[in-house]
Amino acid sequence: MRRRAITLGLMVCMTCVAMAQDVLEEMKRQPQLAANNFRVYPDNNDHHYTEAPAGKKPFYLSHYGRHGSRYLSERNGYELPYCILSKADSLGKLTQLGKKVLGEVTVIRNDAHDRHGDLTQPGCEQLRHIARRMVEHFPEVFEGNVVVDAKSTTRRRCILSMGSAIQQIALMRPQLRIRMDASNHDMWYLNHQDKQLRDSMMTHRAKVAFNAYCDKRENMERMMGMLFNDTAYANHEVDRWTLHYYLYKLSAVVRGTILGDNETLSSLFTAEELYQLWQRENAWWYISYGPSLLNGGKQPYVQRHLLRKIIEEADSCITEITPGATLRFGHETVMLGLSCLMGVNGLDYQTMDLEELEQHGWVSYRVFPKGCNLQLVFYRRDPFDKDVIFKVLLNEEEATLPIESSIAPYYRWSDFRAYCLKKLDAYKAY
Repeated sequence: MRRRAITLGLMVCMTCVAMAQDVLEEMKRQPQLAANNFRVYPDNNDHHYTEAPAGKKPFYLSHYGRHGSRYLSERNGYELPYCILSKADSLGKLTQLGKKVLGEVTVIRNDAHDRHGDLTQPGCEQLRHIARRMVEHFPEVFEGNVVVDAKSTTRRRCILSMGSAIQQIALMRPQLRIRMDASNHDMWYLNHQDKQLRDSMMTHRAKVAFNAYCDKRENMERMMGMLFNDTAYANHEVDRWTLHYYLYKLSAVVRGTILGDNETLSSLFTAEELYQLWQRENAWWYISYGPSLLNGGKQPYVQRHLLRKIIEEADSCITEITPGATLRFGHETVMLGLSCLMGVNGLDYQTMDLEELEQHGWVSYRVFPKGCNLQLVFYRRDPFDKDVIFKVLLNEEEATLPIESSIAPYYRWSDFRAYCLKKLDAYKAY
């Protein structure tokens, strides 16, 4: 028995190590994954869905989606690297590559002038393509003059994303009755802000753990040597981390603009450097919006109102003969928190050890690229069928939930509803 336990333990350990290595290998093949929440949406039609149980057909779709690609929200993201490199250039401290990088940063900065946080044109197209596939994959939901109820947060990029998606749906199904709204009236659940949870986000214990994790992942020397011809200047006069970090951000965000991929900036980083930068980001997102035990494991409950609203609206819609679709448009913070709260693909995994995240599949770039979305697709035989089932699509891929099901990736709505309400009701005790 003891030998069997040891063998099982070794197998689990080897599996975890393999999963961690898979992330690095995946990033080597696709360096753009390191962009994390600035990753351009994987826009493709290669989706293979599991056939529904006999006789069950889709009849209602409930959705939460993030806006498409945008410019950096903070002006400093463009100004700081530009100013650091410009000053060094004026003092003759840049290499030829450094001068070239300055030129590229200048172009990117100029393109973003007065557009901070705005949706890009490629971002609009991303939402149109997602909406098109939604109608193509589940045409039964959008048949006839059913209602499509769309709501957005009040951010301009989210409103425009909603508009792009709805424009595409209306083009394909002009008979639909479409309602759109973007009002503070709905912000209490579309993008709820919980001061108590926010204030407890980065506890002392979380800061210590995060800083220790990051300290092992600082590797800027090589890049500084490529950009600056004076080592003393680079070491003592340059805010190296700020420059390193924002060049990483700019190389990521530019892919989602009309400028496209910038090879000069992308080539500054090795695969291992991108991996370490992403690891830091992944750990930060886990602590800030995931179920990290370093701060009590409650951060996903910021989205408790949204989950209740999704349940309430689904309960109401499945009583109708032709309910249509409910579409909601917002932000990656909401998307990530909601996915963790629902336990999609094991994102409810809790730990105090940040080194364990990749081993257990907590990989943020798989969750919230630009345009990321959760789709709950409901199935039944006919309007009198009480055995309603559904499946969850994370970025249009079939996902798992933390409840048992003999028909996975399909689940009984009654089971999931009971699981969520029990979880949400228990939170009242905290």
